[in-house]
Amino acid sequence: MKKKIVVSKLFLYRHRFVIGYVILALAFVGLLFGLPVIAQYGLSESEMQSAVNSYALGFDSPMNGDLVDLPYRLLQKLSIMIFGLTPYAIKLPSILVGLALGFLLILLLNRWFKNNVSLLASFLIILSTPFLFLAGSGTPLIMIVFWPTLLLWLGSKIQGEKKPKPLYSLLFAVVLLLAIYTPYMPYFAIFCVLFVFLQPHLRFIVKSLPRGPLIAIIVLTLGGVFALIFNMVNHPETIMELLFSEGMEISQFIPNIGKGLAPVFSWLSTPESVFLSPLMSLPILALALIGLFSTTKGFFASRNSIATLLLIFTVVITGFNPAAVVFFILPTAILVAHGLKYLLEKWYGLFPENPYARVAAILPLSILFAMIIIPSLLQYVYGYRYNPAVAREFRYDLAIVRDNLTDQTLVAGEDYDFYKILEHSTDIKVVADVSDAEASRETALLFHTSDDDKYVLKRIITSPMKEKSDIIYLYTAKTE
Repeated sequence: MKKKIVVSKLFLYRHRFVIGYVILALAFVGLLFGLPVIAQYGLSESEMQSAVNSYALGFDSPMNGDLVDLPYRLLQKLSIMIFGLTPYAIKLPSILVGLALGFLLILLLNRWFKNNVSLLASFLIILSTPFLFLAGSGTPLIMIVFWPTLLLWLGSKIQGEKKPKPLYSLLFAVVLLLAIYTPYMPYFAIFCVLFVFLQPHLRFIVKSLPRGPLIAIIVLTLGGVFALIFNMVNHPETIMELLFSEGMEISQFIPNIGKGLAPVFSWLSTPESVFLSPLMSLPILALALIGLFSTTKGFFASRNSIATLLLIFTVVITGFNPAAVVFFILPTAILVAHGLKYLLEKWYGLFPENPYARVAAILPLSILFAMIIIPSLLQYVYGYRYNPAVAREFRYDLAIVRDNLTDQTLVAGEDYDFYKILEHSTDIKVVADVSDAEASRETALLFHTSDDDKYVLKRIITSPMKEKSDIIYLYTAKTE
């Protein structure tokens, strides 16, 4: 007699979520370390400035009040010191932080939702264009998403236990203190404190903490706040860096919101922006809207209201800096999970006693998710290379300089501070003006020609990635 197959005892069924997370992890890690080379291997002005700021860090910088984005900048300086000034070395800190951020998002969604929902939502968000861009961009911008995600995960570890462990509460306080030295995170710290006091369930959790750890957390928090205030008093420029954007006027707040949200709702990439449009694909936005609708029932539950409040927070910080719209990734991830949960519950609710309904949903779901993820990856790979509105925001000069110059003198002009870092790991001599060049060495001018009659033009080095393709003018000294 033929033995009946029990689906629930099959290996693939019993370990389906483990297999799914392994596939996601392999795809995610491979994409993070490979796509920066395939896609935006060029550098934006922000990335070049970030490299300059990071490399300028000294042992006395923290003592002199230079604390903004310090963890990221230390990591970036270490990367440049080890690997030299290369596009990959500049981007490597974001890749590593992006790796941690991706796994934190998976852990957070797994805490709040069932395995099937969290796995599907993780695939959609972690393999999306904005997330991959953020993890491949060599600026501290990724930290404004990393710190809140870490705080939410730690908060879920506190909230999800009948008896919260004091260690997680202490870690939450420490991370919150580290986060407030990241731009716009003081606003998030205030948001967290208000949310805890206004949410009855969270207030109860705080009151249920043992008195000793609770006092330690309060003292630690107050000490960190006083340290921040002291730093702002002694270094007023810190206020502008943490709370606003450089050179911003209050009249720019509303226009900044419009400029920041344009990539979210527009289908055409706008000039002077490093973001591809739309920031999130239409299916993901649709799932997020379904999720937003589903959270209206039981809104005052902390997990339901947090995503909506984070959306409001995104709009606020976008008014200070349009690039901060990338914070949109965090509430979108939560809302997408809510949307998937709602749809799956409705589908299973139609066939509560029919196991074949669950199997029948696998094929259309697989096709749907493939149609969402694959176009998003293709948009990332090809958009940053061939979309003219975005591609012009990235410069490939550094790679061309490293590939074509060995021991020449490079006249860097306005980019002197950036290219000066090359002297650490190469034999290239970098000067600001052609008059400072040594006549005995070949001299390379970046983007412009020389009127000095002591030199003769030897070669013009071009790039296929720019409208004005002449990058380097290579000169030799005239022989008498």
